[in-house]
Amino acid sequence: MNASVLLSMAGGLGLFLFGMKLMSEGIEKAAGAKLRGILEFFTTNRFTGMLVGIVFTAVIQSSSACTVMVVSFVNSGLMNLYQAAGVILGANIGTTVTSQLVSFNLSEIAPVFLLGGVIAVMFVKNNRIKKIGEIVLGFGVLFMGLSGMSGAMAGLKEDPTIVHLFASLTSPFLAVLLGTVVTTVIQSSSVTVSIILLMANQGLLGLPICMYIMLGCNIGACASATLASLAGKKDAKRAAMIHLLFNVVGTIIFYVIFLVAVEPIVDIFNSISGGNPGRCVANAHTIIKILQVVLLFPFSGLLVKMTYFLVPGDDKKVGYRDSFQLKYIGDKVVFNPATAVVEVIKEIERMADLASENLNRAMNALITLDDEDIEEVYAVEKNINFLNHAITNYLVKINQTTLPIEDLKSIGALFHVVNDIERIGDHAENVADSARQRKEKGTSFSRDAQNELGEMLEMVNKIVRYSIDMFARSNEEHMDEIIELEDAIDEKERELQQLHVERLTKNECTPEAGMLFSDVVSGLERVSDHATNIAFAILRSDSDDAEEKKTATA
Repeated sequence: MNASVLLSMAGGLGLFLFGMKLMSEGIEKAAGAKLRGILEFFTTNRFTGMLVGIVFTAVIQSSSACTVMVVSFVNSGLMNLYQAAGVILGANIGTTVTSQLVSFNLSEIAPVFLLGGVIAVMFVKNNRIKKIGEIVLGFGVLFMGLSGMSGAMAGLKEDPTIVHLFASLTSPFLAVLLGTVVTTVIQSSSVTVSIILLMANQGLLGLPICMYIMLGCNIGACASATLASLAGKKDAKRAAMIHLLFNVVGTIIFYVIFLVAVEPIVDIFNSISGGNPGRCVANAHTIIKILQVVLLFPFSGLLVKMTYFLVPGDDKKVGYRDSFQLKYIGDKVVFNPATAVVEVIKEIERMADLASENLNRAMNALITLDDEDIEEVYAVEKNINFLNHAITNYLVKINQTTLPIEDLKSIGALFHVVNDIERIGDHAENVADSARQRKEKGTSFSRDAQNELGEMLEMVNKIVRYSIDMFARSNEEHMDEIIELEDAIDEKERELQQLHVERLTKNECTPEAGMLFSDVVSGLERVSDHATNIAFAILRSDSDDAEEKKTATA
């Protein structure tokens, strides 16, 4: 084999892989958050999930990326296995779009995309247009790579050794194995099928053997999701197993069909493709995938049940009160840039629930003087501090990855939210200190003081609950109530401080009790301030971004 031909092949393949990666990542950055929202919203049942999986994968040009995202969703509890099954089946159809594009041979206009992408990336300041430029640039690089590979393959036809080598590949089993191994290494069935398509165009591979290699590509395409699931929970492993089972079963079905009648089937594919070998491979890839989904979709529930047999047992459940453990983020869960911020928000919500419960525990201890409650407040506060450091470190880590643009905007706000929740935890600890001090000194609160604290705590609990809901689910239903509650709590604090002064002047309470009462009331008012910050954190980050855009265009 001529060394220059080999180098041209390697260079073309390198450009093709880089173009695929650039295009896929560009789409995820530019529209990843919106696509994720669609994925969350429209996967309520398997059929709509399948349709979303088709569209989603067709857009991002990678079934692996879609499946890894689904595995990540399952891992964080945002999607169940039955919903995941529909999306995974749809992703298998969507992935055939790449080979369809390749079969139309757009190499002649690739330089136009290349130039357009370079101009957008290098000379345009708008971040969103830059990301779109990356997509266009990736598209151009991809087809330039295809052009290089196609030219190199044309040279291979002149080498009798190479021609004989490919002609000797007649074993269907070895062809399936070859497709599986190559796709596992490259981690993209789209790339492997595209290479097969080019080889068929150049007459290096016969169409019947191409069918078998394609079947192997289906199994090899499961490698990315399977590897991603290894660090995840049982359900994440099961989601990856659904993908693997679907492709293995589908491959076996069509392997048997091809053994019986591969030539007539190839003739049908060839006739609907106008005798173009490349189009024949692309159309066969799409039709086979659609037929596999049609055949196996009714049995998707059975596939899910089989995963419980293949991946038995349950994970150790991590509750929101479990000490020094992360549930949704960290080294033991699946990491995916497109879902990273969603998982962080769920972990922050868990931390917020912990802080809110601890505040109520501390307030209860202030009245009952229960030693166990006081000690538990201190123990839980250590856990809140652990979560604060762990989540902050994770935010720093993911901020250095290729997050979607919308998610990048919210990172700064998430740092502030974690800090506000940690401060709520500190106020709970301060109340526990007051409870301990009250017990040690035998300080008593009047019945009026206890009732007033209970009324204020009820208002604070309400604003904290609404704020966490608004932050975690972008639910603005209670926005006006949060603003009204914040003003009401400020007024309540002034009122209680005044009543406290009146009791002091009438000798109805001791100075020690008055000091503790005043500190607790002030602390509760500050908790409501932190809760308001949490509620409006993401909205403020959006308005800050809008302000930056105005400044940039001024």
